[in-house]
Amino acid sequence: MKIKLRCKATSALGILLVTAFAATGAAASNDSCVSCHQGKNPGMYKQWKNSKHAANDVSCIDCHQADQKDVDAFKHHGAYIATLVTPKDCGRCHEQEAEQTMNSYHSHAGEILDSKDAYLAHVAGGLPVVITGCETCHGGKVKIDPKSPNKLSPETWPNSGIGRINPDGSKGSCNACHSRHSFSAAQARQPENCGKCHLGPDHPQKEIYEESKHGIAYRANKDSMNLKNDEWIVGKNYYEAPTCATCHMSATRNQKITHDVGDRISWTLRPPISKHKDNWQKKRDSMKDVCLNCHQERFVDGHYYQYDGLVELYNEKFAKPATEIMNMVKKKGLMKKPAAFSNDIEWEYWELWHHEGRRARMGAAMMGPDYTWWHGIYDVAHNFYFKFIPEAQHYNDPEINAYIDNLLQNDPMHTWLNKPTKELKAAIRSGELQKVYRKMFDQKK
Repeated sequence: MKIKLRCKATSALGILLVTAFAATGAAASNDSCVSCHQGKNPGMYKQWKNSKHAANDVSCIDCHQADQKDVDAFKHHGAYIATLVTPKDCGRCHEQEAEQTMNSYHSHAGEILDSKDAYLAHVAGGLPVVITGCETCHGGKVKIDPKSPNKLSPETWPNSGIGRINPDGSKGSCNACHSRHSFSAAQARQPENCGKCHLGPDHPQKEIYEESKHGIAYRANKDSMNLKNDEWIVGKNYYEAPTCATCHMSATRNQKITHDVGDRISWTLRPPISKHKDNWQKKRDSMKDVCLNCHQERFVDGHYYQYDGLVELYNEKFAKPATEIMNMVKKKGLMKKPAAFSNDIEWEYWELWHHEGRRARMGAAMMGPDYTWWHGIYDVAHNFYFKFIPEAQHYNDPEINAYIDNLLQNDPMHTWLNKPTKELKAAIRSGELQKVYRKMFDQKK
């Protein structure tokens, strides 16, 4: 266990430091850390020197001091220290923040090691891409190498993945958002900070935000948003635009800061079929509280009405039928090759929900119209009708073909394939086609 230290220089801290060093045989002090690293690592030193930590007398030793028995501890100039600073270490001073972080979905991101995502990266790619790709965002399991000077294996260090699995049993990495050694709150409040991981074909939140009115307003008014303020409350300290932090973590006049990024999210958009989170209505009300600082209630309710409609459309028209077909294919053992992702239909289904379906749903959630349609439902529809369905029909299974025929010939959402364009255009103009989808807006939650 790392030595527990207070984060404010007091006479009590001095006594505690002396006691701690005596117990571990340590001879180092912050002065000796600084005298060395100031010359060898001037950038690192200046990051710390100009940080809130330095201003409050939080030293190198306060964060890096270790017990001799710690698996990642090594002797360094007379003191036992650990290179890795974990949420458990940060929690000595930031107890609530550490607890919220370790209870959040972020802290579980390292569990990708046992998911299909990691499996695909391992078999279709290979270990180097898993280390430098997947685990750099999600976090990997940090390995100890007794032969290494700092006890950390180069296979797993450096790593600042948000769900890193640490040797002390904690999960997460505070410096994923608060980069060492400045640990800036201002940086963590900016959307670019989240963009390291939340971008790309399967979760393009960064790109969606940038095309939204929120992102446009942020870029135009970034210098007026008081990002460096100690207090940062939307509607009070800034009002020009929200950032990722504003909506998901930062304080409002009615809510405290939270480091659990799921506290205000009502839909789970990650799986093939979207579902509401536990206690989703309370979570939605928490998000609405953020929105209401800049929008009136009618606007906010209208956004959620439209967003829910898109999610229901994706679920009912594409996700549920595709999942039903995929389950039949698996149950019947029709795939010729035994390994996951070794059959074409698996790739088509995966990209339909994991890439295209997520883009559509996230686009609607964050008011990104291009991602809702052209990068979203447009791609979902093209994949569903002209890639996934034909792959399923290749098996020539009577039950599967009957399900598909009934879907395409009798379900009003899919019968457009068998009708003349002139007839469909007339139905659009008259509003008849829209009636087919009206139920998407009126689903009972």
